[in-house]
Amino acid sequence: MIFGKTIILWTKGFSDIKDITGKVQAIVDRSGLKSGIATITAIGSTASVTTIEFEPALVQDMQEQLEKFASRHMHSHHSQTWGDDNGFSHIRASFMGPGITIPFTNGKLVLGTWQQIVVIDHDNSPRQRQIFVQIIGE
Repeated sequence: MIFGKTIILWTKGFSDIKDITGKVQAIVDRSGLKSGIATITAIGSTASVTTIEFEPALVQDMQEQLEKFASRHMHSHHSQTWGDDNGFSHIRASFMGPGITIPFTNGKLVLGTWQQIVVIDHDNSPRQRQIFVQIIGE
């Protein structure tokens, strides 16, 4: 069986990080499935989904490293072409990827004790984000 649901989030941009673990688990619960996989995908080309230990110091570390990797002040041909100054956000999102797959068993996501599913909005302004979660299992 396959079950899908969209999560709507409001983000601040500039690699704002939001914990969605509870929302994904709620979708697994709602599916009624006991084992399978959950695919979690950010809709759009300037956001990513990954896992981290979601705590303030690591969130700050992640944001600082993303800034070093692709600075918001970098020159980009994309920004020059379109005038939106967000070429850096596309690069960050492309390297991190738009989504992940997490298994679940006995109706529970298989995650480590300190592992949470997060959305990272790399863009340069606040926005509404859509995250599609598809549950596949039995």
